[in-house]
Amino acid sequence: MTSNVEQTVFIVDDDVAVRDALALLLGLKGYRTAIYSSAEDFLAAYRKEWRGCLVLDIKMGGMTGLDLQARLIEQGSELPIVVITGHGDAASARQALKSGAVDFLEKPLDDEQLAAAVASALERDAKRRAEKTVGEEASTRLSRLTPRERQVMDLAAAGRHNREIGEALGISPRTVEVYKARLMEKLQARNLSELIRFALTADRERAA
Repeated sequence: MTSNVEQTVFIVDDDVAVRDALALLLGLKGYRTAIYSSAEDFLAAYRKEWRGCLVLDIKMGGMTGLDLQARLIEQGSELPIVVITGHGDAASARQALKSGAVDFLEKPLDDEQLAAAVASALERDAKRRAEKTVGEEASTRLSRLTPRERQVMDLAAAGRHNREIGEALGISPRTVEVYKARLMEKLQARNLSELIRFALTADRERAA
């Protein structure tokens, strides 16, 4: 199981018949799958860069599905999880969902419900990664700004005019224009609304 550049549905279930059936069903629907017979096996192979989602049985010999979910959260995993069980355990369902599971399905599984849950989990994974990429790109661009350019950005994003910015920073309006042109180029911002988004990103970074 190498690093994934595509989304994969990781199936963890100690029942070989269930594992094979899930892999077959999801494979026929066009999903890439990888199967594991225990939570321990999955945890040993897990890589943080993996993309996709996890279809996880709750009741297994050894480490339970809930235990694995907790361990993954501890490791900073953001893989969306679809929990399955044959026991109808409402308390486990609540715990799994409270810990961030996308869905909770009871065996025998309904094929369409499972497919819908997996599709939702994969969509969540893709959206989160896209937002993370955008955030990282914004942070990289912000890191190119000088302290003075950041000051001009913050004041411009707050709606201050060049004269007001100049008065606040003790520089001329013409110098403000030079700074604005330079920071807009570094940020690759096309207009004020994009500049405001960068300023908000900077605020979040300062608050973190």
